[in-house]
Amino acid sequence: MSARFAPPRSEPVRPFWLAQALTLEARPEPAPLTHDRDVDVCIVGGGYTGLWTAIQLKLTQPELTVALIERDVCGAGASGRNGGCLLTLSTKYLSMRRLFGEAEALQLVRESEHAVEAIAAFCRAHQIDADIRLDGALYTATSTAQLDAMVPVLAALDAAEANSWLHWPAPDVRKRAASHAHLEGHYSALAGSVHPGKLVRGLARVARQLGVQLFENTAMENLVHGERLEVVTPCATVRAGRVVLALNAWMATALPHFERSIALVSSDMVITAPVPDLLAAIGLNHGTAVLDSRTFVHYYRSTCDGRVMLGKGGNTFAYGNRMLPAFDAPSDYEAELTRALRRFIPQLAEVPIAASWTGASDRSVTGLPFFGRLQADSRVVYGFGYSGNGVGPSYLGGLILKSLVLDEDNAWTRSGLATGPRGQFPPEPIRYVGALTVRDAIRRKEAREDAGLPPRWWDAQMAKLAAAAGKADKG
Repeated sequence: MSARFAPPRSEPVRPFWLAQALTLEARPEPAPLTHDRDVDVCIVGGGYTGLWTAIQLKLTQPELTVALIERDVCGAGASGRNGGCLLTLSTKYLSMRRLFGEAEALQLVRESEHAVEAIAAFCRAHQIDADIRLDGALYTATSTAQLDAMVPVLAALDAAEANSWLHWPAPDVRKRAASHAHLEGHYSALAGSVHPGKLVRGLARVARQLGVQLFENTAMENLVHGERLEVVTPCATVRAGRVVLALNAWMATALPHFERSIALVSSDMVITAPVPDLLAAIGLNHGTAVLDSRTFVHYYRSTCDGRVMLGKGGNTFAYGNRMLPAFDAPSDYEAELTRALRRFIPQLAEVPIAASWTGASDRSVTGLPFFGRLQADSRVVYGFGYSGNGVGPSYLGGLILKSLVLDEDNAWTRSGLATGPRGQFPPEPIRYVGALTVRDAIRRKEAREDAGLPPRWWDAQMAKLAAAAGKADKG
């Protein structure tokens, strides 16, 4: 298997969260792998999924030798540039019930809710100052067309006695969201927000403390299947009994077998300069994550240092799942996002934008992550496809991959999430042309709905294709 990676740039442009977290560290330059290693497990990828897997392996079997390699620095991918919304899988309940059955869907909802507190507890226990605030999540409607969008999934959760969401009247929603743009909302206390960069860098520190051999600036160039698996890097080789591929958006590039399992699409963000006094005055000095009910949602929340971050997915699609330069640069949509932020919160009209950035989201057909073993070699396990909701679910990913590596017979190895991808996207160029056609139709549809106008028939039909692919569920 040949891995088609380009080496990290000598002077990469860091997204806001990761840049901020790195300035807080007193550490030497990232150390690459320079000598061959022989270990029990080699993990490729230094984001949340790889780090949680390494940590869970060492906590379960401390005697295991575990090496983790990362082509850049830990957190350089989605883990250091996401919006920091700490969410559950509860709004995916209908999709999970259809795919896995009611019992497992309910179990996954409960486990994802438990993961929120488990992440916070782990950070407390290991002194990771990740600015975690378990102040809940608020899903709202910002146009009449978005009203009642949550009703089907919440009715099903109610029937299963597993509904953590409360319907809030408009005045309460507007007060918590610090915005009059919201017409209604549903609130769950089982959510919150986190500083993504501080979390991923903290997990890397703890992994080292637990004995994980962690090598940054070390790209996988090849994976050789023999009596021992060999992860070949530019300067040395790691020989291992098991290999974990935790590459997320890079998986389709590294293994063409997965090229149609995901679609790479950007999520773009802006963040303001700090204005803590203003946020206190308007009531946004808390960690609640606020999301609207669009197909490609707007999401925003405040930070502990008094900033406001707003993001939106579904912008730049990659032909052939190539890792575009735009995925690692200031956002091309900065002006659009800034207008959206100031439309939600007009009091921020004069507050400067401190930074914008973007990143590749690995969108799966179902909108759910998936895990499994390579058919060609069961010693190699993988997990990706978080579809823009990975901060909380990656904790579950670590448990699943740990269980697969150790050949445990438990709920994680028997889970429907651990049976590989469910479905494929069309081949190119159909996928790319179709994605742009549907995206643009959704934009036109929602623009008319924002203006109080009915959408045109064609745009409404195209938008239904996104819903059929799982985009109607929030996550």
